[in-house]
Amino acid sequence: MNYRHTFHAGNHADVLKHAALLELCDALCAKPAPLFALDTHAGRGLYFLNDPQAQRTQEAQGGIGRFDGATAPAPLRRYLSAIAACRRAHGLQSYPGSPWLLAHALRAQDRIACCELQPDEATELRSRVGDDPRVGVHQRDGYAAMRALLPPRVGDERFNRGLVLIDPPYEAQLAEYDEAFSALREAMGRWPQATYALWYPIKTRRALQSMYRRAATIPARSVMVAELLVRRDDSPLRMNGSGLLLLNAPWKFDERLRALLPALTQALGEDAGAGWRMDWLKAPE
Repeated sequence: MNYRHTFHAGNHADVLKHAALLELCDALCAKPAPLFALDTHAGRGLYFLNDPQAQRTQEAQGGIGRFDGATAPAPLRRYLSAIAACRRAHGLQSYPGSPWLLAHALRAQDRIACCELQPDEATELRSRVGDDPRVGVHQRDGYAAMRALLPPRVGDERFNRGLVLIDPPYEAQLAEYDEAFSALREAMGRWPQATYALWYPIKTRRALQSMYRRAATIPARSVMVAELLVRRDDSPLRMNGSGLLLLNAPWKFDERLRALLPALTQALGEDAGAGWRMDWLKAPE
């Protein structure tokens, strides 16, 4: 695998993914019982937008860069306050990855496992979050970790509630769904009460129709999609938006998305094709 997220840190897909991730953490933390979070494709945990690789693509300018000096609309204040906290700790050019955000949003009684297969990225991740006693870093395949680490147990403690974030690089493009869905089905059998979030890119929506049909058959209590388009989804050559497939979303989480997604569309949209979608593929009973 050759993917390096540094090229894409802070882009519009990160903004959607990370804003929704924080909302998921807050919704799950509304109950006092401890949580376990598994980040299957964690990356290095912290990025710097003045890194030569990030500067080469300038993707952050169409994502987090849109908020520089702007007044934050209410639905985005939670996300932007987390970015501000990261920058107070690590400098104005820093941008947090999902491991940093999970550690920021979750509580002392919660536990986090972060998986990263690439040795250099895993080493960097350990340097960023390894001193946090709540966080375990595993240099291993994230899909295999879903089979090995679920249901979660840390010492003598078992966790009935939690979150699994699956954020693969899609180097195999649509073939990635075969492995992701196989791991999701097995994980649901092991830990059916958890919330699962699978991020996916959108180039042309028609290419995703098969994924939607397959997702609706997963034996979860509910299946929903939350999507953000920053431009028309009419080109297979670039990422025009992205989405999250959510299994067992927290109660009334759709209300949070209906506030968040229009605010993101207004902030990040690039042309008349920009828009958002929140839809149930399998509504809760």
